[in-house]
Amino acid sequence: MTSSEISRSMRGRLIVSCQAANGDVFHDPQLMARFAAAAVAGGAAGIRANGCADVSAIRKVTKVPIIGIEKVLHQDGLPLITPSFDSARGLVEAGADMVALDCTERGQEMGALTRIREIKTHLRVPVMADVANVEQAIRAAEAGADYVLSTLRGYTAETRDARDFDPAFIEELVKACSVPVIAEGRISSPEQARQAIAAGAMAVVVGTAITRPADITRSFAVTVETEYSRRHSVQYAIGIDLGGTRTKYGIASSAGTLIFEDSVMTPAQAGANALLDHLKNVAQTARKKAAELGCEPLALGIATAGWIETETGRVAFATDNLPGWTGTPVGEALSAASGFTVAVENDANALAVGEKHFGAAKSLRDFACLTLGTGLGAGCYVGNRLNRGGHYFANALGHIPLVSDGEPCSCGLRGCLETYVNAAALIRYANGAHATAQDVIAAAHSSDRQAIEAIRILARHLARGCAALVSLMDPEALILGGGLVENNPLLISVLAEELARLVRPWENRALRIIPSQLGYYGGVLGAAALAFERVHEAQPADHLITANS
Repeated sequence: MTSSEISRSMRGRLIVSCQAANGDVFHDPQLMARFAAAAVAGGAAGIRANGCADVSAIRKVTKVPIIGIEKVLHQDGLPLITPSFDSARGLVEAGADMVALDCTERGQEMGALTRIREIKTHLRVPVMADVANVEQAIRAAEAGADYVLSTLRGYTAETRDARDFDPAFIEELVKACSVPVIAEGRISSPEQARQAIAAGAMAVVVGTAITRPADITRSFAVTVETEYSRRHSVQYAIGIDLGGTRTKYGIASSAGTLIFEDSVMTPAQAGANALLDHLKNVAQTARKKAAELGCEPLALGIATAGWIETETGRVAFATDNLPGWTGTPVGEALSAASGFTVAVENDANALAVGEKHFGAAKSLRDFACLTLGTGLGAGCYVGNRLNRGGHYFANALGHIPLVSDGEPCSCGLRGCLETYVNAAALIRYANGAHATAQDVIAAAHSSDRQAIEAIRILARHLARGCAALVSLMDPEALILGGGLVENNPLLISVLAEELARLVRPWENRALRIIPSQLGYYGGVLGAAALAFERVHEAQPADHLITANS
């Protein structure tokens, strides 16, 4: 199909994005091909697909044009769309008729404009530029992009406040660009698709609203649950999980249902004042969303790295992962800015509270919840109560000494357990063959021996730290969460094997080692659970709401 034929076939038509993220039940090329076939049968004139495997499978079931992309986690820990010429070539060889790539400021800094020219010169296929603002679109068109797409509006730092589809932005793109504009991103209804065409878009791409059953179901479930709660007094709280890379936040019901969730970049290196302003903005955004959904949150919970004086919400100590955060009066500042009752807690402790209220620990009295990602956090319940210690510094599992004069740690010491079981360590154990920890885990799933051994090395180090914890606490369960645990059953199985070797007696303990049930937004649910607890502490017993209410 020639470029002009592709353009004619898409003009004034719908393109359907058929994608499923890792961990999604539909993350399978054959299932994506079936989605694509169904979309074409329903009138789609084109398909947008992620990865060579999906593109190849979809090409076998349809002849409509395919827009190929390759989402890759870059070294900065964020996904980048089609980050290299080789990834574009693989997509074309798999059957893609066009290639789309990230042409935001970040994408352009990583060579997107040069890549446009290379793809057009060597692969001879149309190139689509995914952008977030008009200036990016103009530069991409000048570099040779054949189409401009509004895909990344709302997903960059400068456009993070754009949370809904905006036809006025499409109109701006159409007026400013010398190439056709295709509307994509946050289009959730036929009416919004109509508005895109009315604003001048050549075509419209729709994904989630058509091809993601979980999200479609969620939209109905949230509507039903919100109305029921309005009529039956279910309560809500805002939860914010301040991470070193992203800040996750949402609105949770007292039954543990997230009726809204989102995430934004964290200005981690900008200092305490910038972080406080960031938290205030996130809280205000969540409050506005709650109003749109027709609910009034009771309180605000914040989970953050560092150790927290929970009565006041002051950061007692934080490592250099959040420079200047030590001593920050988070609770006081957020309460004054929002008017909410505010609960502040260490992020690992918050996840443990979330598991106790809503997850795997509902029936447990003694357990430890570990989070593995940029660092290692731990939250422990002893005798059915969260253990914070005499000075709020309990559960510092990541900072117990493991190796004398070993790897430098963010706390200022050397040889701490955290430096041997975090994401950077996993990459190190794989001898730098993969850019991210997620890449190492994915390679292990593909039977890469070096990646498998890297996970085993990390699990053995983790077992040495956990053996001390198990011997000291005698917990009923270890609950593991965080980025290194997601889609990584090998880690849990090796950890269990090593603990059986290191802990005595072992069989008598019946220790369960299980992944967190709360998923990516577990910290948000934990922060919300803490907010409920803070409100309930000030209420008579007959007003208390339990996790099972």
